[in-house]
Amino acid sequence: TDTPVWVKGSGAASDYLALHDRPSITELIATKKAAEVAYKSSSLTAKNIDLAEVHDCFTIAELLATEDLGFADKGDGGNFASQERGLRNNGDVTINSSGGLKSKGHPLGATGTGQVVEIFKQLRGDVEKGRQVDDAEVGLTHNVGGSGATCAVHIFGRSPND
Repeated sequence: TDTPVWVKGSGAASDYLALHDRPSITELIATKKAAEVAYKSSSLTAKNIDLAEVHDCFTIAELLATEDLGFADKGDGGNFASQERGLRNNGDVTINSSGGLKSKGHPLGATGTGQVVEIFKQLRGDVEKGRQVDDAEVGLTHNVGGSGATCAVHIFGRSPND
């Protein structure tokens, strides 16, 4: 193909399943650990990400994800989400250009695949007008299972050498 998409990095991690066993319920340790591995294996940081599909099964999940993935400071996920960012307005990362899991009925077991398809199509420039993130070079997917006990983070790019 003339428009390949490259897997730049991946990370997976787990945490306690029971919320009462975790040191905090306002952060998802599995997300932080998986993101750390994905960023390290890709030699990229949160600042390099143009768009991300995050696991927003509940409103709070998106807020926690933006913090734990490094897009927003701890405790600032709500302010980050309420900004009128649009599609990469002001250079910020675009979150859930697909509309997120809830917009698709959150199809359990298929959410991660749907996220990858969205990032793949965005990076190839194959998304319909009005949803296409212009000039996106790097995308991230974040998928969670078991109340945040498991997490996979993948980073994709338009170039093999971002």
